[in-house]
Amino acid sequence: MAQGGAAPKETGRRSKAVAAKKQAILAAGLEFFSQFGIHGTSIEKVAERADVSKTNLLYYYPSKEALYIAVLKQILDIWLAPLRAFREDLQPLVAISEYIRLKLEVSRDYPQASRLFCLEMLQGAPLLKEELTGDLKSLVDEKSAIIAGWIESGKLAAVDPHHLIFMLWATTQHYADFASQVEAVAGSNLSDEDFFRRTVENVQRMIIEGIRVR
Repeated sequence: MAQGGAAPKETGRRSKAVAAKKQAILAAGLEFFSQFGIHGTSIEKVAERADVSKTNLLYYYPSKEALYIAVLKQILDIWLAPLRAFREDLQPLVAISEYIRLKLEVSRDYPQASRLFCLEMLQGAPLLKEELTGDLKSLVDEKSAIIAGWIESGKLAAVDPHHLIFMLWATTQHYADFASQVEAVAGSNLSDEDFFRRTVENVQRMIIEGIRVR
């Protein structure tokens, strides 16, 4: 019975070790890809930073392109999580205010991820096209329909839902993608608690006042 009870524990430990190793590889990949892009990053450097052998890395991610796509998909999951929280039963101005706060938190907590995603978009998203035209488009269409419903019921000003979402993305991600410019001009960035609070308040105020029914 002791042997039978040990197997699941051993399997659990092994699964956790594998998950931790894969996460370390993804984190190292993000660090290098966000600085040097896919062409300027070597698998050897990523493996060294993740403290695994090149052979071990390639066991989980069989090529540099496979690792790059895995990093981008993880970014997309983080990036889209706040949008998935949009629900039809929420008060629209409250929901959009909260979305702004959550997206600015993502820009604050995952600046490298945001910059890498921006870099991929600037290159025409050659390795992420399927995700963008599939899951991303479906999610945006679904949430745009919710916004359209709020507009039709008189809860929001008449704006194009897609353009509202594009504006929310552009505004909130600016603080990560152009962090150096923000700091040069404002003398601070989102890592400063007071600057983060003021950024959230100002972005919320400007966007909410633009879509409030009058």
